[in-house]
Amino acid sequence: MSRRRFFTVLAGCALSWPAAVLGQQIERLRNVGVLLGLAEVDPEINRRIAILREALRDLGWTDGRNIRIHYRSASGVQRMQALANELVALQPDVIVAGSSMAVSALLRETRTIPIVFVTASDPVGGGFVASLAKPNGNATGFTGAPSSVGAKWLELLQEIAPDIKHFTAIFNPDSAADGGGYFLPPLQAAAASMSIELEAGAVHDLADIEGVFAARGPAGGILVLPDQFTSAHRDFIVESAARHRVPAVYPSRSFTEAGGLMSYGIDLLDLYRRTPSYVDRILRGARSADLPVQLPAKIELVINLSAASALGLTVPRIMLVRADEVIQ
Repeated sequence: MSRRRFFTVLAGCALSWPAAVLGQQIERLRNVGVLLGLAEVDPEINRRIAILREALRDLGWTDGRNIRIHYRSASGVQRMQALANELVALQPDVIVAGSSMAVSALLRETRTIPIVFVTASDPVGGGFVASLAKPNGNATGFTGAPSSVGAKWLELLQEIAPDIKHFTAIFNPDSAADGGGYFLPPLQAAAASMSIELEAGAVHDLADIEGVFAARGPAGGILVLPDQFTSAHRDFIVESAARHRVPAVYPSRSFTEAGGLMSYGIDLLDLYRRTPSYVDRILRGARSADLPVQLPAKIELVINLSAASALGLTVPRIMLVRADEVIQ
């Protein structure tokens, strides 16, 4: 057979190959949406996205090569819903949701596109999944800290500041799926069992936050519940605590890194490392309905010694030994 005849026959065979075979030769670009619950200028966004991208790359998914990642982030309810609509309109293969509010917004827009939540306080109570073992819907992912963690917040504040007589738990009612609606009832029960005076401090804006701290003063303690609002305004909350010299315990290390006294909660960045494992499985054909919701790997205690010193507090040595990290 002549050289020209050989390549003519080869080309004819290629035209007759099934589309599935040709598809193996040219990898399809997959689309991944990401919806975070942080202000668009929050520097924490870059850190979380970098971890997501790295973990996806380790699993064989590189942005711009075989996947395209579409990022959106907002802290307000209305803006969050608009961005959820925007992402769903792109018809991505899977969407990563960074908070309970993000999951709620996305589920209002779609019940078919797979959603993987990085953290959700109460995915069953919030209606995101039928059960942790069998989600049976288009959403699955990872839970946040258990509601029982509130008792530990009280214990830690009493341990580091034994003169505190009154406690206030601050949260935004509009973020109830994240914080107040889930953590407050068991926290109030824990306070009652410990004979501790606890007040619920609902905050809707920065003026409300300032008012709560001003009312507490050094004789009071603040527990910041984990919701999208408090996370978005963590710098202002930490600054208010320092200005009014109020001891406070926070739900994640981002608060202590911003200058807060101490935090006790999930290792959120670890969840951002773990989330791509579910994105990978879905992109390779798994159904979100069949992927069980996973629990956090650990709860971490982070203490900021500079903040303690500024408040005139001496951190007990036993707390320093127990801490997962001590910020100098």
